Amino acid sequence: MGFQAEKQVVREYYGALDKAEGEGITAILNARTSCNYIWRGFHPFHMQTNSQAVSEVFWQPFRRAVTHMQRRMDVFFAGDNLIDEGGSIWVCSMGHLMGLFDNPWLGIQPTGKMIMLRYAEFHKVVEGKIAETAFYFDIPHFMIQAGYTPFPDQAAAHLVQPGPMPHDSLLFADAAPSAGQKTLDVMHKMISDLGQWKNDLPLEEELALSWHDDMIWWGPAGIGATYTIARYAQQHSGPFRAGLSDRSGTGHIARIAEGDYGGFFGWPNFKAKATGGYLGLPPSDKSCEFRVIDIYRREGDKLKENWVFIDMLHFFNQQGIDILGRLKGAQQ
Repeated sequence: MGFQAEKQVVREYYGALDKAEGEGITAILNARTSCNYIWRGFHPFHMQTNSQAVSEVFWQPFRRAVTHMQRRMDVFFAGDNLIDEGGSIWVCSMGHLMGLFDNPWLGIQPTGKMIMLRYAEFHKVVEGKIAETAFYFDIPHFMIQAGYTPFPDQAAAHLVQPGPMPHDSLLFADAAPSAGQKTLDVMHKMISDLGQWKNDLPLEEELALSWHDDMIWWGPAGIGATYTIARYAQQHSGPFRAGLSDRSGTGHIARIAEGDYGGFFGWPNFKAKATGGYLGLPPSDKSCEFRVIDIYRREGDKLKENWVFIDMLHFFNQQGIDILGRLKGAQQ
């Protein structure tokens, strides 16, 4: 049947939200979200269960801090949710929220310069309104642009990340269903091959089952972006597996695909213990949550690019390290 109605709901919501200010943001959220709205965001915002709270806790403070905001969207697609066997439709958006960093936010001091908040977002649309949102955003990436060093041991590159190489990822018109199914199939193969760390192949051979050799992994600040299977194995996947153990099974709330693009998110996606130490942290036997959004681009029968959002602040908090709290404490 296509996803035009659901896409239009989200596009109109963005158009209204991005122009609103102050209490006008609350009015937009009240008008365009369901009465039992659920919003999931990264630390320190976590889960909110009504639009008033979302406006007051996140949007209004952010918009006061980042003035003249504009949405620079790189990816937009929709799909039937595989997790509930097509019982819901979700719309996915990814890009940056850009503006002038003119006032403090979360203890991060303003620069008066351009800044970008890297984001990915899933919206569940029901009867013309947004019923649920997963809005995952890279605060440490924002901090680095403002001159901070939240993670001194980052192994891969820090970049303001571009969108997909073909520049064909704003699917305002619906793509052929067969293409989306092929993307889902490739994503499922990747999850089966890699998701539980149980394959007996050498790591690079295991990765090659699902990924092109010149794949790009656009990871979160604290890990970074890396290019080619060999460097991905060296700079992320190898250290990730060496540092973490006792990984739980993968759990997703939504998993969708359209055309060459797909993605999923969980709350959390999985749990693991940093028994080998990770990202400069000492070894720990505590099982910690990983809240993740993954966005993929398929090329042929393998994955070519992957944009990854991990709640690094939440992960570190579970290890007893409050990165934002350190900023606030330093100002007192």
